[in-house]
Amino acid sequence: MFAGIDEVDWASMEHAYGPADDVPALLRGLASADPAERERALDGMYGAVHHQGDVYPCTLACIPFLFELVTDPAVVDRGDLVELLTSIGGIDLGEDDEEELDEEEAEGAANYAMAAAAVTANAGVFLTLLADEDPGVRLSAPLALAALHDDPAGVLTLLRARLAAEPDEEVRFALVEAAGRLALRHGTLAAPVADWLSRLAAEANPPGLRLAALAQLARCAPRSLPDDVVTVVTGLLRKLRTSPGPGGPRTRTAEAPGAGAEAAPVTLLGQVRALSAEENAGRAAPWTADLLRTLHAGLDDRVAERAALLAEQLRSPDPWQRVDAVRLSEGLIGGWRGSYAELVRVVGEQLAAPEPRLAEAASHLLEGLFGLAAPAADALAERVAADPGAWVRTWPDGRTQLGSAVKALARLGDPRALPALTAALGRPLVPYDVGPGLARLGEAARPLTGALRRRLGDEVLDERAYDRVGPLLVALTALRAGEAAPEVLRVLRGAPEPRGEWVRTVALRALASFGPAARCAVPELRAMVLRGGTAEAAEAAGALWAVEGDAGAVLPALVEGLAAADVDARRAAAEAVGRLGGRAAVAAPRLRALLRHESLWLRVDAAIALWEVSGRAEESVPVLLAAWAQNPHVRVRVAECLARMRPAGAGSDAARVLLTELTSVRRHNAPDGDRGSHHTYTDEKLLALCRRALLGNTGKEPT
Repeated sequence: MFAGIDEVDWASMEHAYGPADDVPALLRGLASADPAERERALDGMYGAVHHQGDVYPCTLACIPFLFELVTDPAVVDRGDLVELLTSIGGIDLGEDDEEELDEEEAEGAANYAMAAAAVTANAGVFLTLLADEDPGVRLSAPLALAALHDDPAGVLTLLRARLAAEPDEEVRFALVEAAGRLALRHGTLAAPVADWLSRLAAEANPPGLRLAALAQLARCAPRSLPDDVVTVVTGLLRKLRTSPGPGGPRTRTAEAPGAGAEAAPVTLLGQVRALSAEENAGRAAPWTADLLRTLHAGLDDRVAERAALLAEQLRSPDPWQRVDAVRLSEGLIGGWRGSYAELVRVVGEQLAAPEPRLAEAASHLLEGLFGLAAPAADALAERVAADPGAWVRTWPDGRTQLGSAVKALARLGDPRALPALTAALGRPLVPYDVGPGLARLGEAARPLTGALRRRLGDEVLDERAYDRVGPLLVALTALRAGEAAPEVLRVLRGAPEPRGEWVRTVALRALASFGPAARCAVPELRAMVLRGGTAEAAEAAGALWAVEGDAGAVLPALVEGLAAADVDARRAAAEAVGRLGGRAAVAAPRLRALLRHESLWLRVDAAIALWEVSGRAEESVPVLLAAWAQNPHVRVRVAECLARMRPAGAGSDAARVLLTELTSVRRHNAPDGDRGSHHTYTDEKLLALCRRALLGNTGKEPT
């Protein structure tokens, strides 16, 4: 074994972490009898030689030796090596991609192409592995063939034949998945694969296999799914609960020499496997989670069917199926628009589950739904009342935040969250999300004004001042608690560095919300306005305008701010100018000049302000609609402005854009994959604003 390995000039090559002279040791480690040594070697291959999918010259040099390893029955864990080869050879660059590459990227693309050619040329090896004695090898071989073999029709024939002889249920799933991948990669095979999968799903096969066939049908031929797919899948899940079949996925654990199975994994790969083993512990059929994820991905925009399927899954007596359903529900609701009242209600029922991971998953999902969580309001209130110990969560570094159930209830504006928020105000460090929570409660939180003032007046203004006073200022701003102006002024004057600008900005916005009740701050605000050309000066000008209503006192500084070097200062000035309305008409020329600025967000702010000071929409709307098309994240800001204009006329460009948004099933912020805490809320807000912009303010809420 490894003939010629020492003749390769490894030292002249590099991998992700430097010279590749350690690669021979890694390759030999893959053949070790010691499981810990094998795992360290495999971790090194993925971590350095094939780092994040990259292919280096040393990666190419490894390919013959990896094939030598996978064909040697004496080598343990050869299934891992088949997966490694599949990953190395599975890169597929299209012609368009290659045309756009720079010199360095072109070299990488050439490596990918050579790797694909080298592995594909030897892909016949994988044919012999379909019937290997090692089930781990048989598990990896079908997907390798689907990805790499140059005779896809022949591969499909072998997959079908092997399914009849394969005794291992999980390997059978891999055979079915490989057929689905063939259909996706090779259009000419779509029809025969769909026909085969349909028969597997309909015939009297084991429920796991039928579910696997339905999942692949959803991926490669969704129109071939049965009309009653929800009923069929639900019935299969019930059967799996009563006869789950063999155990779940094979999970390898890292063991140091001489150590027991509970030794802590020392490699990243070992940690991932340990987490997988922990996740699957106690599950009768853990592979159902992967099958259902595949099924939901294939069902795509069939939102009603997916929601109905998840609601049924959440009624399962198996807590693990319900955990999986909650996680899938998060992806569905966060990615797609639809009617989720029943699904959310059933998610709320999981809050009372004795399995803590299920209750926590449900709580976390509801936290991100804001108003959409309303069907679960009573369940949330019961959860909050039953567990005061979970009202506030403390992290190892001392930071605190509200528990998920409290936050979800507060985001509904439900006053039943008030006791938990009141208790949080008594913590040594007020949780950062108490302020937004009280803001959502509105008038119901007004009795806490006195406590907020006392706490704000007592807080030490040190280097952690922003963490200490930020939540309090946000709450007082939402309550427009003008009686707190003296305490806010103390913070404004005493804000320390670092992050002093952050503290002053939040304090200025609080004073602006107080209006004339913050008259005691006028001298301080006037002094800050004179520090022109900064975002802070613009914020101070906006606050001074709100307190005094004297446009002449703030307009010169704001016009100066529109020409500031700092983009953030210009944005703050544009927003403040817009609040002055027609009194700031003199600023219109500078705002027009900003409509061509390179910063998209500044163009939007300037367009909105120009409409506010001029009252004419014809200059602003084209800029706003162009930004809408360019960056989905700007759409809420644009829609807020369009909703304040006259209702968009039928046939206008604005009406067409708004209608297109309203008829889209996909959430506007879903494609980027960044699911923040306000992801769903932001999209629902956009929908409400679009309706208002089209119809006028009808008071209708999002569906």
